[in-house]
Amino acid sequence: MHRLRPRGCVFLLTIHELYHDRDQRLNYAITPGDEVEDLFILLNEVKQQIPSITAVSSGAIASDYQRLRVESVCSRLGLVSLAYLWKQDQTFLLTEMIRRGILAITVKVAAIGLSPAKHLGRELADLEVPLLELKERYGINVCGEGGEYETLTLDCPLFSNARIVLDKYDVVLHSADSIAPVGIIHPLAFHPEYKNENSSRSSSNDNVVSNGLHKVHEVEGDFVLPDIVKCQSSDLPSDAEKKLELCISNMGGELFSLGCWIQNPSRTSKGLQDDLASVLRRIELQLSENGFDWSNVLYVHLYISNMEGFALANEVYVKFITEKKCHLGVPSRSTIELPLLEVGLGSGYVEVLVAKEQSKRVLHVQSISSWAPSCIGPYSQATLFKEVLYMAGQLGLDPPTMMLSPGGATAELEQALINCEAVANCFNSFISSSTILFVIYCSSCLTSTERVEIQHKMAHYIQQEASNVHQTRRMPNPIFLYILAPDLPKGASVEIKPVLYVPENAEDEVQIRESRPASKISKQLNDSALQVYAISGKICTVLVSVTNDFVKKSCSETDVKSGNWHRSERNLQTMATFCVVFLNKILSENDFSWGDLINLRFYYTTNLFGSADTLDKIFTEAFAELSLVNNCIKIGETPRYNLVPVLGSGRSASMDDIITCELFASKL
Repeated sequence: MHRLRPRGCVFLLTIHELYHDRDQRLNYAITPGDEVEDLFILLNEVKQQIPSITAVSSGAIASDYQRLRVESVCSRLGLVSLAYLWKQDQTFLLTEMIRRGILAITVKVAAIGLSPAKHLGRELADLEVPLLELKERYGINVCGEGGEYETLTLDCPLFSNARIVLDKYDVVLHSADSIAPVGIIHPLAFHPEYKNENSSRSSSNDNVVSNGLHKVHEVEGDFVLPDIVKCQSSDLPSDAEKKLELCISNMGGELFSLGCWIQNPSRTSKGLQDDLASVLRRIELQLSENGFDWSNVLYVHLYISNMEGFALANEVYVKFITEKKCHLGVPSRSTIELPLLEVGLGSGYVEVLVAKEQSKRVLHVQSISSWAPSCIGPYSQATLFKEVLYMAGQLGLDPPTMMLSPGGATAELEQALINCEAVANCFNSFISSSTILFVIYCSSCLTSTERVEIQHKMAHYIQQEASNVHQTRRMPNPIFLYILAPDLPKGASVEIKPVLYVPENAEDEVQIRESRPASKISKQLNDSALQVYAISGKICTVLVSVTNDFVKKSCSETDVKSGNWHRSERNLQTMATFCVVFLNKILSENDFSWGDLINLRFYYTTNLFGSADTLDKIFTEAFAELSLVNNCIKIGETPRYNLVPVLGSGRSASMDDIITCELFASKL
């Protein structure tokens, strides 16, 4: 039985031993008879009787097991899960609860160092010192998060009229174990003790529900399996009139990438929902044809033509990618607006990273808390696979309010980095010392001055945090890639997408290779235009910036002065050949091959290159030529790549590259 008492529009829910049997897995699946379904029935009853309720607040601190089950119920009922104690320091919480006047007594003890005879029925304030001593001695959770003890609140600031007084109770010994005996208090009688003369049983209070609802009563209901949203062909538009392009990287290893977009030279679209549905359907079909499904997907890059359609894009997205389809957790995701229509790529462009082996570890927190921004929807904060952590794009959102941090672009950036750090810490890593690659998406609304400030803030933050982290091994500097996008979710100024290296054994020796190509072709590229992060035998990440300096060295003086060098197919062929040959050189010098390629992106500015078709043709020819003169590529097996149209890109916030090449190869 539960006492139903609304406070505004939030239902305060205290959960102690709700989850002790049935489905014991970390990721909860709807199970008839499970006690989680009792919670579903209870909250459904509350919602029906008090329609103004929109959120549920629970006290999960460190238990993913408890949090995920509350989130599952909230998701099914359209409620927001609030977990403001999540990841808070338990010693701090214990002290604060006592300081703020929460009078709670222990009604169960079940841990080494706690005795039913000595510690049952004691107030938390009396147990603070003993609990802290047990934490130091045995490592117990001082807030009882591990089931060490349970409490009953007799008084707190929310009890405005009266406090509870226990008149009679039994002590029941469940286990007489010599190390950790288990005992509980079974209340038999109690009465309210009113706090002032004006309080009585008949007193009215605006915060207390009307007659009848404030009484304790049993809520009964039958388990009903909810309808699962299914993607039916009849629900979505036909693809018959669309030319869908598919790009699949080498499938010989554990990982491969798959990109899909609509090839539309007319540069028109029937709409974002229509195009995105076609793209996701085609990816789903391709996954199925290769024996995979959405549960194999680690990461999704979602590019849309207009951020005003973000909500509509999510409506389509959830028809394909659901928690039910992804039993190990939904993939992480980043979303930005790109000028897709301008280059004939439709309104929706999707890249997915796929793992053949289903052994990923997913962090998906849907509850609003003070820890990091929640991900309410079918995308997670981060996914770890084979020692590489792929983190969702992070905005500068203040976690408890889910609002963008005030103070401008640099304030948003700092908050986004703090959010990234919180996520990284859940995987025993730090963004300052573990990051392979930082992709910083900047909104076109930023001035050039603000972009420079972002770069300086980024460098200062990473340097400062690195000095605070004890590093047992030397790690190379991360790669920085800045992308200028028309718009970002929520109208944000900046979005950060980190990729981290998280070794399974932190004590393992990591062999870092410093790549400094000495070949004559590299002389066309200054040192500042090359970034390499390579860990011997594991990963190799490369960023090559083709800048105006390259154009001046490679193109005729006449073409450069006229400003029309990019209209010459010969000049474009020279540029593409350089990129392909140079990337091949970097791979070879780090003992990697094109067979290890996971993804390759060529970011290009739409003001210089009006059509994706032209660039695609030129890069395809460049790879074909390489295969003829070098046996590193088998003839007919051209490495696959994605052409990504942007407003600007580069290793600095000036984002003035002609072409930026981003390559990721892995032997893991």
